[in-house]
Amino acid sequence: MEIKRFEGTGRMSRAVVHNNTVYLCGQTCGDEVGIQGQTKVVLEKIDNLLNQYGSDKQHILSVTIYIRDMKDFAAMNEIWDAWVEDGHEPARACVEARMARDTLLVEMSVTAATK
Repeated sequence: MEIKRFEGTGRMSRAVVHNNTVYLCGQTCGDEVGIQGQTKVVLEKIDNLLNQYGSDKQHILSVTIYIRDMKDFAAMNEIWDAWVEDGHEPARACVEARMARDTLLVEMSVTAATK
């Protein structure tokens, strides 16, 4: 099966499609708008990328969420829960992690089936 890589930087690809599966690199928000604002931006980016590469949020298989501080877990989940559609909840893990920059509060990595 062919592997298609999109928006490569020399270090990574923003999206990879293989075997009817879309893999997105970790999505972040560079603005200092708080955990809920960053979560909204990240989910919008995920929506846009999935649509661009043949999928959508109803086809997400799994998500790994990296959160800078677990004190923000409930606030992040308020936005997440409003975004996820009933009956289309993906497998999910959420871990506290050091981020690449101090302003990053949340990062999400997604695997989805194509439509």
